[in-house]
Amino acid sequence: MGALVTIGGSLREASFMFWETLWALVLGFGLSGAVQAFVSRSQMQRVLGHHGPAALTRGSLLGMASSSCSYAASALAKSLFQRGADFTAAMVFMFASTNLVAELGIVLWLLIGWQFTLAEFAGGAIMIVLLGLLMPRLVPPRLVTAARERLDRSAAERGDHDPAGPARQEHPGERDSLATRLRQPAAGPTRPVTRSPT
Repeated sequence: MGALVTIGGSLREASFMFWETLWALVLGFGLSGAVQAFVSRSQMQRVLGHHGPAALTRGSLLGMASSSCSYAASALAKSLFQRGADFTAAMVFMFASTNLVAELGIVLWLLIGWQFTLAEFAGGAIMIVLLGLLMPRLVPPRLVTAARERLDRSAAERGDHDPAGPARQEHPGERDSLATRLRQPAAGPTRPVTRSPT
């Protein structure tokens, strides 16, 4: 009887924990799908395409805003990297998403004091700085290139595509000429030209 009570209590606690982390899972995987569906490679490279201070700061702030659990943060970082983000920037995003969680800082402040909230954010910032400094020097570029190529092959096999289409050079006046063509009425069906016998 005692074993059944223990098992029941464990299942209840597990269900409570699942319910409390469900929102983070849904948010993280939803954002991952949105990145793959709506963010083009050129847009991602413009925002997180390198590991300079500005890109790492943007990655940290975006990670704080996502505040996902570890599984969802890993999936989202993979989507960012696959879409063209720098590997270090994607890893910074993942660590910020799990270590610079705004709502966790609020809970810590309310329950055990502001010192723990300060420690959380200070430790997360130190970790991000170390990642930005060490990861480009510890991870060989060939491994990053191989990983990106493998993800690209996997996406091609699944039929995924860049929402902005293939990148190409736009010539001056091309956009205006395209808009002019779109404003023109569609031509009706053409009749075949027949020649009378001579």
